[in-house]
Amino acid sequence: MLTQPPIFQLEQVGFQMNQQQILKEVSLTIHAGESIAIIGPSGSGKSTLLKIMGSLLSPTEGVIHYQGQNISEIAATEYRKEVSYFFQNALLFDETVRDNLAFPALIRDESFDEERAIRGLEKVSLDASYLDKSVHDLSGGEKQRIALVRNLMYLPKVLLMDEVTSSLDATNRDIILNYVRQLNAEESLTVLWITHNNDDTQYFDRVLQVKNGVMEELK
Repeated sequence: MLTQPPIFQLEQVGFQMNQQQILKEVSLTIHAGESIAIIGPSGSGKSTLLKIMGSLLSPTEGVIHYQGQNISEIAATEYRKEVSYFFQNALLFDETVRDNLAFPALIRDESFDEERAIRGLEKVSLDASYLDKSVHDLSGGEKQRIALVRNLMYLPKVLLMDEVTSSLDATNRDIILNYVRQLNAEESLTVLWITHNNDDTQYFDRVLQVKNGVMEELK
């Protein structure tokens, strides 16, 4: 019986910039459907690790396999359809929420599914009236929730979340956390979530700590 390869296999991954070793010999196996919290002090290498896994940076040492294939051999546009990176600060563009939620269909040369967009908005406690709102009239929490819906208009296999709730109030934080937990449980979405809130770690299968560029598993 054939077994599926891990969704991620990191082998001795490191990253160096300006003669400074930011990430050191990270080896890690991640299976599809796992949820992983990543903690550690600021500047420890957490975001660098996630950006390497999201193909936003290239490792200076080691190799990363995604579903058994070296990610350096996968076209970035195709890879990012399956491995979605969610930035710390919501980056909305154009004029309206509709423009943003239609963008994933646009780059795939497909029609915008408005019903799917509305369902996504409702999952994060927003409604259809937001589609035609100007992005300039939204609060920080609303922008972050809409950015998440945009990332999930086409459900990826992996969601990489870089301190996305660090500047949000408890209500917005819980809305995002609960939606992502639901997708992990019901759709087997693989989640890696960088957090400074140690209370969040109880909701994840595994907890990794990155300190001075070195990763260790705590749970």
